[in-house]
Amino acid sequence: MDIFEQFIDTKIIEIPLGGFIFNLILAAILSSFLSLFYTRYGHSLSNRKLFARNFVLLSVITTLVITIIKSSLALSLGLVGALSIVRFRAAIKDPEELVYLFLTIAVGLGLGADQALITTTALLMILAILRFRDFWTAKKGEEPNLYLNVSLARSEDADIQDIVAALKKHCSEINMKRFDETAENLEASFLVKYEDFEKLHQSKAELRRLSPSIEISFVDNKSSY
Repeated sequence: MDIFEQFIDTKIIEIPLGGFIFNLILAAILSSFLSLFYTRYGHSLSNRKLFARNFVLLSVITTLVITIIKSSLALSLGLVGALSIVRFRAAIKDPEELVYLFLTIAVGLGLGADQALITTTALLMILAILRFRDFWTAKKGEEPNLYLNVSLARSEDADIQDIVAALKKHCSEINMKRFDETAENLEASFLVKYEDFEKLHQSKAELRRLSPSIEISFVDNKSSY
């Protein structure tokens, strides 16, 4: 009966304005820091700077929604009904992007529930763990050090097998991360590792011999070649 009475109770509890403003500002600060971290240390092949611009808005909106509905079961169920008719069709091509989006939402959830200290501490610890993981992986030398994007017209004689064979001649390590093929174009992304820059130039020349019109892009987290 108590739960039923809470459900039919439509009284809106007054939300302290000062605490609400503090949570919104803190959400913006933490999500801004998260966006800078993702832009600097993320591994996604997409435009990380452009993608990270959504973090602040997402966390602030989540904080607002949770603050409003947390005091009313009826509002919570109403939110579920409202969201059930909304479809988000934005394609998430990299699992890392989904992880950072979930982390941004978690920041908004925590601050909307007035758990500022726990939320801030958890975020800092998670980011510290990510940096330690990257440092440990780089120290062990297990990860390839460059992203390689290759694109060419489908009318060319070269195919994905030829590209991989050409790379294997000069790369000490190669992992395919993405492959897209249409009637007009072929595009592939790899994580590759070279022993020195001479091997990189030899690999580039080998790819050029496959097709003069091939588009080649070498990228790491800090610079491009």
